[in-house]
This record gives sequence, C-alpha cells and structure tokens, in this order.
Amino acid sequence: MSTILFPSPIFGPVRSRRLGISLGINLMPADGKVCTFDCIYCECGLNAERRPTLPRPTREEVAEALEKKLREMADEGQLPDVLTFAGNGEPTTHPHFAAIIDDTIRLRNQYCPKAKVSVLSNATQLHRPDVFEALLRVDNNIQKLDTVDMDFIRAVDRPTSPSYDVKKVVEQLKAFRGHVIVQTIVFRASPQPPLKMTKAEQEVFESIAPLSTWRGAGGEAAWLAALKEIAPQSVMIYTIDRETPVGGLLKTPPEELDRIRDLVISEGIPCTASY
Repeated sequence: MSTILFPSPIFGPVRSRRLGISLGINLMPADGKVCTFDCIYCECGLNAERRPTLPRPTREEVAEALEKKLREMADEGQLPDVLTFAGNGEPTTHPHFAAIIDDTIRLRNQYCPKAKVSVLSNATQLHRPDVFEALLRVDNNIQKLDTVDMDFIRAVDRPTSPSYDVKKVVEQLKAFRGHVIVQTIVFRASPQPPLKMTKAEQEVFESIAPLSTWRGAGGEAAWLAALKEIAPQSVMIYTIDRETPVGGLLKTPPEELDRIRDLVISEGIPCTASY
C-alpha cells in the first residue's frame, strides 16, 4: 500500500482538515518512522517497513529550521494558523521534547503570536512528568483515544509496549483537568479481504474482521463514559483520508460521523467531525 513520510524537522505549510493552515514540526527522522503505536491505518506506514537510518533532528536543528521558515512565511505575508507537532511517529518520544516546546512557544510569540501550538500525540508518554508539563503549555493538547477496548487497541493501534493500559491512559487524560482535546478515528472493515495482500496483512485483516466497526467491546457507551470522565475541552472525530498500509479499511460515511458527533455533543462536550 502507498504511504507517505514527511520532511524533517519542518514540513508544509499544509491545510489541515481540523486545524487550518498548519506548519508541521516533525521530530522524527526524515527517512523513517519512530512510533510507540503501529496503527494499521497510519498514513506513514507500518513500523517494520519504515525503519529509519537517519537520526532525529536535534533541539538546535528544530529551532533553527523553524525560525528560518517563520521568517520566510512572514516575508510572504502568509503566517500559519497553527504550529503542529506531527510527522513520522510520536513526537513526545523525542528526548528533548519539553525544551523544543519552549523554543517553539518563544518563536511563535516572536513571529506569529496569533498562531496556536498544537501537539498530535497517541498519549503513550503521559506518564513522563516532563512531557505532561510541556503539554500543559501548548494551546492544543490533542491526544488519541480511539476506544477503551484493549482487544481493539491491540488489533488496530498495536502499542509497541506490552505494558500499555488504556485505563491508565484515561486517568492520565483526566489529570489534564480539561486542558486536552481527544481525537478518535472511526472506520469500518471491509466485509471481504482485498484481492492482493501479504501474509502479514492477511493476519492483521483477519484480526480486525470480527470487530463491528471501530467500537470494540462496550461500544459507544464505554467510549462516551470515558469521555465524560476525562471532560476534555473538545473531541475531534475523523475517518481515513489516505490509503492505509493494511488493506480492507473503509471510510466512515459522513452521516455516521455526524451521528457520533451529535452523541458527544449531547453529553455536553464540544465535538467536530472531519470527513
């Protein structure tokens, strides 16, 4: 399957479905993926197929490249709406993530004070005090919670650490006391496997085929209950936008996304749906 990798340490700007004109900050190597999840829907591909040979950019390299790009954008009269930490893997795994956040806030204040600093994260590093405190300093602390069913998470998000526990993640998200945006992907599995699949892809597809859409055990009720506990400032639901590394995954129709969005809103939590 066709997947993409992003330049490092700066890419874009790109138009984000959820965030507007976004200047990307990629703390991973440009030639590979480093992630604590191995999601079957990841646009960057599967971890085993994207092993990097280059190092991660240093703190100094990130700050230098970001300042250069912001100067260029200011000269062109096109300032970003948001500076977004995303790219080829989990940004919070960078050993100097907290310091890079401080550098980014300083440069944002200098060149584009109206822009928001956003972090797209899979919530696997929230146990680290330096990461948690840094996320409190950003404008949009966007953390993934696809479901609260561990069987689904093992089959779809595929954490690389055997100690991953979604119940602990929910508790860590609650600890932000509302300074968090929850992001959830919604997709369907095809009733029939694709014609061309590798043995590994076939095994993955067979593991998700019995799951009725994205919900897993407990369905929407368990996910909604977790959201009510977390009490986030908002929820973002979205569906597949690009080709996925594992075949047989289908976009969720807009009317289904709207139905789930309205369920969240009915619980008093702001929610948006991206198609």
